Parts: sequence; structure tokens; C-alpha cells
Amino acid sequence: MSFTPKPRHRAAGRFGSGRSLSSVALVALFALSAAGSAHGAEQGNVIHLTQTPCQFLESEAVDHGFKSNAGADCEAINAKTGAERLAKAKVMTLKPGKYVFRVTNKNVPYELGFWLRSKGYDWRNPLHKLNKTSVSGGGLKTGDTKDYAVELKPGEYEYSCPLNPTPDYRLVVTAG
Repeated sequence: MSFTPKPRHRAAGRFGSGRSLSSVALVALFALSAAGSAHGAEQGNVIHLTQTPCQFLESEAVDHGFKSNAGADCEAINAKTGAERLAKAKVMTLKPGKYVFRVTNKNVPYELGFWLRSKGYDWRNPLHKLNKTSVSGGGLKTGDTKDYAVELKPGEYEYSCPLNPTPDYRLVVTAG
């Protein structure tokens, strides 16, 4: 199974030439918003991922309803179900390019993060830091959403959350 996320785009609007003070403020707010959208567009397509306890929803296509109060809970759950879930998980397929992975913490009661890396990446290997891809970050509290920008080249990747231990989901970037 594989899935190809569809990028989401924002529509731009236009304002008329007769402006009051309040419409000038609206134009200024719109300009700031458009600048933010343009910045996101420069970084590439946005891939939305949602984390619940011990899993990414989009990767498994089903909310297993796991309960977790700490990472150790997910480690125990994954020891029992992780291999089977990963075998059924969707493989994300993308084309080469710039992407923003927008990750949301949905109902995980502790801080979590996101880690996308080249398959086989070893953070202890200094050569991997020079010639392989690794993007990560933490601090996602319940309800928070964060963006992780990355440029992907053809090859195989994995993504997961080490703080809300999830399986290592597959991502494949095809040459064309």
C-alpha cells in the first residue's frame, strides 16, 4: 500500500481601491498572511501528519485508540503490535522537492516530536551528518502543530517520533 499526500493551497484575494482606516488594517493583515503563505510555498508542499499515542494516523489509516501517559507505554505497545502495524502501514511516496511536514500532537498528554531521516541514518556517524538527510525537533505539546522543512532527493527515508515512540514509517522519493 502507498499513499501520495495531496498538497493544500491557499487562495489569494484582492481588495478594492476605496479604503477606510479599517480596510487598510485588513490589507496589512492580509499582506502579512500572504507573505507567510508565500514563504510556505517557497519551502514546498505541505504534508500533514497527526500523532496520537504511539502512532501517526495518516500512516496507519486507523486510530488504534492507544492510551499512553509516557513513552514507555508506547514502547510496550509497539513491542506487541509494532511489527504487524508497520507491515500494514502505508508507504508515503513523493517526488523530489521541497516539503514542509506539518505535525500535530492530537491527544498525546506529553511532549513529542518528529524525526525524518535517510534510511539507515546513524546520528553517531559524522559522515551521515554530511551526506544524509535528517530533520527533527521536539516540544510539541498537546494540541500543538509544528513545521519541519526539508528537501528530499530520490531514495528511501524513515519518519517517526522518538518521544512518543512510533514505528519507523517508510517514505520513498521516486525519481520522476
